Amino acid sequence: LEEAAFQLQQIFRIDISIALNILGIESMRAGHCRTGYACFKLAADRGYSKAQFNVGLCYEHGRGTEKDLEKAAFYYCHAASSCHPMAQYRYGRYLLQHSPDQQWDSQQRALTLLERAAMAGITEAQAYLGVLYMRGLQPQEKKGLKYLLQAANCGDAQSRYHVGVCYEQGLGVQQDLAEALRHYREAAAAGNRLAQERLR
Repeated sequence: LEEAAFQLQQIFRIDISIALNILGIESMRAGHCRTGYACFKLAADRGYSKAQFNVGLCYEHGRGTEKDLEKAAFYYCHAASSCHPMAQYRYGRYLLQHSPDQQWDSQQRALTLLERAAMAGITEAQAYLGVLYMRGLQPQEKKGLKYLLQAANCGDAQSRYHVGVCYEQGLGVQQDLAEALRHYREAAAAGNRLAQERLR
């Protein structure tokens, strides 16, 4: 009986969190940002990762509450620890951009989170890693190209442009101007201005 009661409590807690999160989304859509934030916060404090991510967004963009990047990172961290892919991406970026003196362990944690998000299909993480590996202190061009191609194949025109640059300059791949031209044309057709300029 104790186990059954515990299981019912868990189900009830999760259902309430889901309902609060949905109410928060609907409130945000209706322009009631403070109400949306309050609903997300209640669900987040119950441990619901989707709501934790939404609270992070509220703090990052100052919607329904004051803008506070440290609080945003706190909630992204909690959601990321529950394997929320977009939270992994946002928290990984935060760690890279705000770590004191770019600490090695913080960088490694950030890269792990970003790579998990990329493997989960988060295009933003793929694109970010692609550029990061291309331009980092110790460039890993083949790895960077792999992530840029993933993002490009998901429709990211900026990454498609960067793939073109890789083929034009022979970064991580053998130089191939015809292939570079193909990627520039695709990126330009998707509205990428850099690719349009490069084609001219």
